[in-house]
Amino acid sequence: PRWVCTRSGRLSAARVDDDVAGHPLASACTMEADLRSATGEQIEKATVVGGNVAARAKADGVEQVVFDRAGNKYHGRVAALADGAREGGLEF
Repeated sequence: PRWVCTRSGRLSAARVDDDVAGHPLASACTMEADLRSATGEQIEKATVVGGNVAARAKADGVEQVVFDRAGNKYHGRVAALADGAREGGLEF
């Protein structure tokens, strides 16, 4: 499976895709209800999103993924998403 992270000016999102079957296995975004109302920095929210994706992927039996940063530099929110996923138990 491939772990894809996306960021824009307003949101951070991540998902785990199964490229063989062609569908996503797990996903999370800062636009979800619990994070939309939360206050704090974007980096803190991105860490929570990474942990949410990791928990949902592990519930589907995914332990190890390939990291796809979608052309973004590995710093800031992208690094926070990855750190949150690692803390959640995903290996990449």
